Amino acid sequence: MQLTSFLRRLVMLALIAFSFNAMAAKPVNTLKNSFFSSQTDTAINGYDSVAYFTKNAPVKGVDAYTYEWKGAKWKFSSDANLELFKANPEKYAPQYGGYCAYGVATDSLVKVDPDQFTVHEGKLYLNYDASIQKDWLKDKAGYIKKADAKFQSLLAK
Repeated sequence: MQLTSFLRRLVMLALIAFSFNAMAAKPVNTLKNSFFSSQTDTAINGYDSVAYFTKNAPVKGVDAYTYEWKGAKWKFSSDANLELFKANPEKYAPQYGGYCAYGVATDSLVKVDPDQFTVHEGKLYLNYDASIQKDWLKDKAGYIKKADAKFQSLLAK
């Protein structure tokens, strides 16, 4: 009986420690898609942000077409896409620093799945996973309004 009580306390302390560390963590570079995943300096896990607009599809970038912008490496699938990005990076960069748009709207900075995206009114929005994107699509205009209002304060936390 004492061992069970000890294990419960140990698990509770571990959960409290994990929660504290998660709250204390701050993003170093909001354009990195690796806030909760591996350490990397590559935006959108190496996906070509221009291809979301030109092909309406997630396309993996290649090392031959790399550009550094805002402290992150951006990879592209072609020289043409690289040049489009260089000419206007703000147009092609994902909203909310590459964090999940739904997450920002609901007060969280979380990573994304590059396959879960929406181009809406000329802007790229990424989502955490297919389930979250399904919810996001039900009211993307409402979530965008909420996320726009919350993003800067979330970064300041």
